[in-house]
Amino acid sequence: QVQLVESGGGLVQAGDSLRLSCVLSGPRSYTMAWFRQAPGKGREFVAAISWDGGSTRYADSMNGRATISQDKNISQDKNTMYLQLNNPKPEDTAVYYCASGNSPLPSTWPQEDAYVYWGQGTQVTVSS
Repeated sequence: QVQLVESGGGLVQAGDSLRLSCVLSGPRSYTMAWFRQAPGKGREFVAAISWDGGSTRYADSMNGRATISQDKNISQDKNTMYLQLNNPKPEDTAVYYCASGNSPLPSTWPQEDAYVYWGQGTQVTVSS
């Protein structure tokens, strides 16, 4: 069974850097991704990465401020994914979710239905 647990959220000042973590336990998935949901809005894609780290995709709205990466611990059957967000802005305030899925097509990665498992989310609040 796959479990996803996010951490690293909290209150940050605009302009500071922020790093979120997501630990995936269980069978490996082809793709892992970050989505976010701001108050009163739908969930939106942030970034995704393939299991080997060889392919990544970012939402245009990130404007180069986000970096997705991962560490694999094969012996423990765990995969940790990170999202580094530089120069966060108040509009980055949202609940950030990690997700895992098995689509090998980067064209599908921004779509929620490309993912099977989801974490509970971690709140990020950026103050001005």
